[in-house]
Amino acid sequence: MIKKMNIWRLTPPQILVLGFAAIIFLGAGLLTLPFASATGHSIAFIDALFTATSATCVTGLVVVDTGSTYTMFGQIVIVSLIQIGGLGFMTMSTLIAFAFRKKITLKERLVLQEAFNQGSMEGIVRLIRKVIIYSLSIEAIAAVILTIRWTFDLGFPKALYFGIWHAISMFNNAGFDLFGTVDAPFVSFTAYADDFVVNFVVMALIVLGGIGFIVMSDLMDYKTKKKLSLHSKVVLSMTGFLIVFGALVIFIFEFTNNRTMGSLDMGGKVLASFFQSVAPRTAGPNTVDIGALRQASQFFIVILMFIGASPGSTGGGIKTTTFMILISAIVTMIRGKEDIVIFRYRLAKDRILKAITLTMMALFLVIIVTMLLSTTEDSQFLKILFEVTSAFGTVGLTMGLTPELTTFGKILISLTMFAGRLGPITLAYALQPKQEKELYRYPEGKITIG
Repeated sequence: MIKKMNIWRLTPPQILVLGFAAIIFLGAGLLTLPFASATGHSIAFIDALFTATSATCVTGLVVVDTGSTYTMFGQIVIVSLIQIGGLGFMTMSTLIAFAFRKKITLKERLVLQEAFNQGSMEGIVRLIRKVIIYSLSIEAIAAVILTIRWTFDLGFPKALYFGIWHAISMFNNAGFDLFGTVDAPFVSFTAYADDFVVNFVVMALIVLGGIGFIVMSDLMDYKTKKKLSLHSKVVLSMTGFLIVFGALVIFIFEFTNNRTMGSLDMGGKVLASFFQSVAPRTAGPNTVDIGALRQASQFFIVILMFIGASPGSTGGGIKTTTFMILISAIVTMIRGKEDIVIFRYRLAKDRILKAITLTMMALFLVIIVTMLLSTTEDSQFLKILFEVTSAFGTVGLTMGLTPELTTFGKILISLTMFAGRLGPITLAYALQPKQEKELYRYPEGKITIG
């Protein structure tokens, strides 16, 4: 007799994987409904599945233009998937539990701990409450500012809708937008390349969504605690460095490129440089044509996308903390030191091993998917690498390959977005068989390195 699968016997990583998968297929089903399409005809299921995956995994890669392909119903489905995917379905279920005054069980706390990559369950419900309050407050403030700005261009009703929709999309680092039309699809924010208000609000949303809820909570409590945790110091310092350094590199490479920033004035060039540096933090909107960037800029953005956002955030990538640990390990080795020290704190070896493991797994995933797509897609290598890294980092930036993908390519990119949102380690834990405790250890060996 076959036993029924008891969901509460699943491990937290398995619950996360199945939960996200269920939301994606539900969203895909809704997007295939005739009244979700602007033409009144159902779109292909593979395209709906790709869009639902991209929205739930807060990526932003699209095979059809969101603004011109979907009706308001379809667009609301997409932005709902973005909110659920960005905050996490467990966070949304916790919000419902709060509303009905339901007690959060131990199993649910374990899943929340896994979802937010926390070391313990202590204070996890309090953190979730803060996450919900901060997220909705930030989105509301941004929506008001964007509505006021766009009222002059679009009229109040449409500006209000666009303001709320894009505030949710950008804070959750999704990168979806509604500015495309039938005649001009996939334009993103290119019409606002030198608009300070739109650039500033969108960049602020991306950064706040990308630094992580743990850091936001730490910053809000700074007045009382008068200090930041090591995690927050690492995230803020590395995020600031990557944004400034990234903007400088893009500014230098694109200063004279007439197809991107060459025609803008100095203020516009600075804004565009910072925007294109912030966007790879895993958001995905763009104010210049990514396909028209010089190859040096495109490859540099690939590196930024691979690093991604920070732990406990709406973004993907290997994360800023992982990158900081790797850089610190290199510096420590060169200096001949034994301990990796960051801000006068010594890192435990398990943190270092996890950082190396995550980076190597991510690198192997990007390499394998890039090699497979290189055999099935008729496109340049850099274009394919850019697309794969964008999918893994849940960024959404594209050089124009996504709409041209074959069915196999769409499935592969969808799986890459899924792996990027959950994280390679979480997926590995979810798929591995139950481990038994080792009863012995092998003798230590030595291998010559370098």
